[in-house]
Amino acid sequence: MEKVFASIITIGDELLIGQVIDTNSAWIAQELNKLGVQVKNRVAVGDLWDDIWQALDEESRKASLILITGGLGPTADDITKPLLCEYFGGKMVVHEDTLAHVTLLFEKVFKRPMIERNRKQAEVPDVCTVLKNEKGTAPGMLFEKNGVIFVSMPGVPHEMKWLMQHHVLPMVETRFTRGVIRHKTLLTAGIGESFLAEMITDIESSLPSHIKLAYLPNYGMVRLRLTASGEDATVLETELTSYFNQLLERTKDYLVIDEDLPMELVVGKLLKERNQTLATAESCTGGYIAHIITKHSGASAYYMGSVVSYDNHIKEKVLGVSSTTLNTVGAVSEDTVKQMAASVRQLMQTNYAIAVSGIMGPDGGTPGKPVGAVWVAVASADKTVTQLFHFRFDRSRNIELTATNALNLLRQLILGKL
Repeated sequence: MEKVFASIITIGDELLIGQVIDTNSAWIAQELNKLGVQVKNRVAVGDLWDDIWQALDEESRKASLILITGGLGPTADDITKPLLCEYFGGKMVVHEDTLAHVTLLFEKVFKRPMIERNRKQAEVPDVCTVLKNEKGTAPGMLFEKNGVIFVSMPGVPHEMKWLMQHHVLPMVETRFTRGVIRHKTLLTAGIGESFLAEMITDIESSLPSHIKLAYLPNYGMVRLRLTASGEDATVLETELTSYFNQLLERTKDYLVIDEDLPMELVVGKLLKERNQTLATAESCTGGYIAHIITKHSGASAYYMGSVVSYDNHIKEKVLGVSSTTLNTVGAVSEDTVKQMAASVRQLMQTNYAIAVSGIMGPDGGTPGKPVGAVWVAVASADKTVTQLFHFRFDRSRNIELTATNALNLLRQLILGKL
């Protein structure tokens, strides 16, 4: 068996114009990484015959496993299948098992007539191994050429994931010799990337060539990720842990967590461990904090709910914010978020509360309260802490930054650091 390097090719004009975000490549790379497969390259190409052909040629010179997603639908712009047929020198034939599967889907699941365009989903190059797609009509296809394995899968994420889990990853495990890749990640807050780099210069310079350090700044925080690659898992884990512990000790004053978790899960983990609960009162974020908390399974153990008080009338009538406060210092003020936090915590009978009110932009700012100005309050039964933030990005980025920083402020309150 040979050692495997992989390349990922994603196909579709929608990826290049930004209409669709390519989440497929990230997921595929993560799953391959778990098996010790290094991804050499990720390429996105449009629905152009020559560009796809060129990508196949170029990537097959770099990797022994090429994973392709997209372009397998029933419409005229889906050219991946006929191109692969020509590329590998085959001819199109009807795959009877796939035809039976597609027919059953239309009869039993979709409950609508199957037209000729749908029947063509069962046509495949006669030089491929067909990978049955239980989640859709387009089958996966496996080809081999000059010692390189090519796998073509639909671009629909849940279909691609099913094919990867049931066909591709098991094939990789049995077909290729794989190394060992291990990661360890920590999250810091309250220190910039350049200052952090200065702090750990000696540790970084002492790393052997098979252990890499990456700086991943985001939302005003910095992740440090160590990645080690080798052949012996036990030796690699011991070595990686030693360097990781050095980083933990050096960054302890700024450490948020020694795991690769988003901030909402960091807070959720703290609350769950303490059997405590949280409610939120959101104005400028419009429920985004509630969204990122509840998108994770198990959040109901510690998250009770939110009041999205976007309008001042709701702040006053539902959350009991004083009309005097709103008329004098305004909605974007320390007094307002303190009252919002106290009210929602009492309303939902929780241990903690978060309240946010600000100006996300691009308009609405004033000299005294510019775009990006956000007041945050976090409250417990006996303490309320407020902080004014000044963000400087676009609307969506400012909302994300507000959510992450509000959750981090709550983390500090829970841990008694405020």
